[in-house]
Amino acid sequence: MTIYGGLTFALWLALIAYWALSAQGLKRRTGRRWLWWREIAVRLGIFSLVVLALQVGASPQVALYTLDQGMLLSLLGLMLCVSGIALAILARARLDHTRQVADLDGKSSELLTTGPYALVRHPLYGGLLLAMLGSAISQSLLWLLPLVVYGPLLFLSARREESQLLEQFSDGYAAYRRRTKMLLPFLL
Repeated sequence: MTIYGGLTFALWLALIAYWALSAQGLKRRTGRRWLWWREIAVRLGIFSLVVLALQVGASPQVALYTLDQGMLLSLLGLMLCVSGIALAILARARLDHTRQVADLDGKSSELLTTGPYALVRHPLYGGLLLAMLGSAISQSLLWLLPLVVYGPLLFLSARREESQLLEQFSDGYAAYRRRTKMLLPFLL
């Protein structure tokens, strides 16, 4: 495993650790049970760890799935992975903060349009997709597997959430949707 592969692995472990701690904190604050099977990032993290384990376990065959990209492309992939993981963690932190304030004040939820949500409407999903793409570039083509499996699911989840948000926030969400990209800043 290259240094870029090791750093990619560490980034995904950091995301999984943050997600688990965040969910436990939410459980303590609200008393709600954490339903891990509903948490897309945890499922994605487990799937990603299995892919990484298969890659490392098949060490003689790893060369078949590893890009010979050189330092510049590896660094670019790592930066995409860092950006994606950071975006997902910031989005989760913003959601948790908003939930915590709403629970303390007893207020209903409000439309999030600040922080990472000022860049994209679905920063969690966009961050995960970006991190998977960066992982494929910096480490191994095996990372395309979770991208192909989870990419369409994340997109469909985003579409479903958008229809719910349009119902809940109608004009406010429609305006937010016109000025903000869906998954990746300035692109998509």
